Amino acid sequence: MSKNYTNPTKVITGVNTRWSYANVWDPKSINGGAPKFSVSLIIPKDDTATVNKIKAAIQSAYEEGQSKLKGSGKTVPALSVLKTPLRDGDLERPDDETYANCYFVNANSASAPGIVDADRQPIIDRSEVYSGVYGRASINFYAFNSNGNKGIACGLNNLQKMKDGEPLGGKSRAEDDFATDAEDDFLS
Repeated sequence: MSKNYTNPTKVITGVNTRWSYANVWDPKSINGGAPKFSVSLIIPKDDTATVNKIKAAIQSAYEEGQSKLKGSGKTVPALSVLKTPLRDGDLERPDDETYANCYFVNANSASAPGIVDADRQPIIDRSEVYSGVYGRASINFYAFNSNGNKGIACGLNNLQKMKDGEPLGGKSRAEDDFATDAEDDFLS
């Protein structure tokens, strides 16, 4: 493949993408399905470059996957009626401030994503990657048609952690819990 080839269904998200529900070390089965690695990517609505790249990749996946989407039917369903992975946090998660003024995409893969730091060095310490960090994600979009469900899905390729963030899910980090001297906590 030439170095000039660009895959129209592949997107690298912006650096302010936040990772949530980060099951990136061990695959997890959802509803009894095959175990998969997954992450929810929270993308600020003002990151229009990433949002526009995702919309274009979804359109490309729709165009490339028309024969799959048509299946045994006579016509290809319009993209507007299909299930697509770019979702509006303000509409779908109105009570979760983490998703306010953001879109989100759930990406998954049967194989483990490569995970690197800002200098592109592999991250080995699992505690470095958690729900709440900020980073880029390499994702790809593709058409699916299985068991009567049709749409565009998002595959997870690789992750690059750019910076730490407030952990999501209500669990505090041990480093934060014990940041003060033992004597300071004695009377509190």
